[in-house]
Amino acid sequence: MTAAPVLALRGVSKRFGAVQALTDVDLEIRSGEVTALVGDNGAGKSTLIKTIAGVHPIDAGSISFKGRPVRISRPHDAQDLGIATVYQDLALCDNLDVVANLFLGREIRRRHVLDSVTMERRARELLDTLSIRIPNVRIPVASLSGGQRQVVAIARALVGSPEVVILDEPTAALGVEQTAQVLDLVERLRDRGLAVILISHNMADVQAVADDVAVLRLGRNNGRFRVADTSGETIIAAITGAADNAASRRATRKPPATDDADGSDGTEKAR
Repeated sequence: MTAAPVLALRGVSKRFGAVQALTDVDLEIRSGEVTALVGDNGAGKSTLIKTIAGVHPIDAGSISFKGRPVRISRPHDAQDLGIATVYQDLALCDNLDVVANLFLGREIRRRHVLDSVTMERRARELLDTLSIRIPNVRIPVASLSGGQRQVVAIARALVGSPEVVILDEPTAALGVEQTAQVLDLVERLRDRGLAVILISHNMADVQAVADDVAVLRLGRNNGRFRVADTSGETIIAAITGAADNAASRRATRKPPATDDADGSDGTEKAR
């Protein structure tokens, strides 16, 4: 935890009309680490990552990238900094092949004509580097399995050589084998020195690949934990607010005064 964070949020707040989605949220992301962002539904996870991705400009607070204050007002601002986001819906074009999806919006052209050969070669190189097994990069994405579609979406985010990768529920609705494939890819991203933000409801996935866990509850920070030093029960308690319930609040109250108004301790009355 001594390395300087590549991305840091300080006191970030966001409101949508009468709804206060985020309140004074702090978050630090470091290169070569996987930081899991967890919380119950409505905790503010999606809003927070969208402020980082430039979908929702923050109302208050500050964002710094590599120690330099930055303003992220739109998705292009995040992309220019080197922040890539893979949303849960993946945003893949089913009718296009793997190569076309990887370079969608970033097509390589030669004399105003698409350079299909170069794009296919680079696509194969990228997939091989990430140990992604897709036999044919020219088949439509619609014919791929759920796990293959997920890794294609993650690989597409790496085309621009980002330094921070945000993964929104990457293993949702995947089977056991496909989940393992995606988690292996997350570890390879970390091994490449990237800073990874993993949003997940699956504590087994979090404990399998995350180095840190940042908990949000009701739009606020509710704990930061090192996975190696923390039990799953402790993290779940922070997510659900089990440590902040009526019983715990009652236990921390001062006992009511027993002295009477005349200064006696009530012993005579008890008799």
